[in-house]
Amino acid sequence: MSQNTAITPTLPYEECRGVLRVYSDGSIVRSPKPSFDVPVHDDGSVDWKDVVFDPTNQLQLRLYKPAATTHSPSSLSKKLPIFYYIHGGGFCIGSRAWPNCQNYCFQLASQLQCVVVAPDYRLAPEHRLPAAMDDGFAAMKWLQAIAEAEDPDTWLTEVADFGNVFVSGDSAGGNIAHNLAVQLGAGSVELGPVRVRGYVLLAPFFGGTVLARSEAEDPKEAFLNWELIDRFWRLSIPIGEDRDHPLVNPFGPNSQSLEEVAFDPILVVVGGSDLLKDRAKDYANRLKNWGNKVEYVEFEGQQHGFFTIQPSSQPAKELMLIIKRFIAQNSTCC
Repeated sequence: MSQNTAITPTLPYEECRGVLRVYSDGSIVRSPKPSFDVPVHDDGSVDWKDVVFDPTNQLQLRLYKPAATTHSPSSLSKKLPIFYYIHGGGFCIGSRAWPNCQNYCFQLASQLQCVVVAPDYRLAPEHRLPAAMDDGFAAMKWLQAIAEAEDPDTWLTEVADFGNVFVSGDSAGGNIAHNLAVQLGAGSVELGPVRVRGYVLLAPFFGGTVLARSEAEDPKEAFLNWELIDRFWRLSIPIGEDRDHPLVNPFGPNSQSLEEVAFDPILVVVGGSDLLKDRAKDYANRLKNWGNKVEYVEFEGQQHGFFTIQPSSQPAKELMLIIKRFIAQNSTCC
């Protein structure tokens, strides 16, 4: 049951970032206010709009592109790469419309000179996993439908290169991006004419019943501490399952072996003070040792989500350059 009315304050509840409360009787209260209530910095250099990609579940995505391409799409020397940005929030909170997400997408579109696709997905605990994974795949199939449409949306098709697609995810979104990489495989054949060229996993949200060292240390100053990590997993994992669920732990006892999976290039990014650091590093090392093209970048001293929390910081600027290089290295030649 989900509602927005007040509930007896004496009833015990669990809270996630001030926007989600799950009460002991199963009631769920979501605040319309975002966790990161910051100003939206829309200077007009990037155009954007919302599109429904899943009418059944009433899911939308937000599209961004450099404003100059709107006024003169024919002046482009080549079409722009498409960059998916799947938001984070422990599978329980977050939205394409949150201002921190929108501000970061403005920067991605402007600095990477790309078309950004920022999809929403159903949230737990109302919709536990694998709902978010299904929605991530639906957002990719939407792009395929646009590419194949007889009467396409020219706002997108006039400037977007469907053969140069990159799938990025932040935290829980990084987990979704990983599972898309597994599902689609190298070459993303089932999405044709859409072609995924690489994946950017930003502090991917993985877990397991055995704690990694960085999780067990649980520094009190951590932006994403173990108490909140554990709460997110308990609210999002299917009832009766644990943190070794295949969608949570890529290397769990019941998970598909990834040794024989062919991956498109992957960039894994994590902050050095992020509790998820050790899992991200282990993930990158394993896939690389199995012959995949994987780059691992760790930003010393940075917390979980540093790039959206402080998007103008020097580490965030350095990360943008790394992503830009990754796109250039893995795009098809013009």
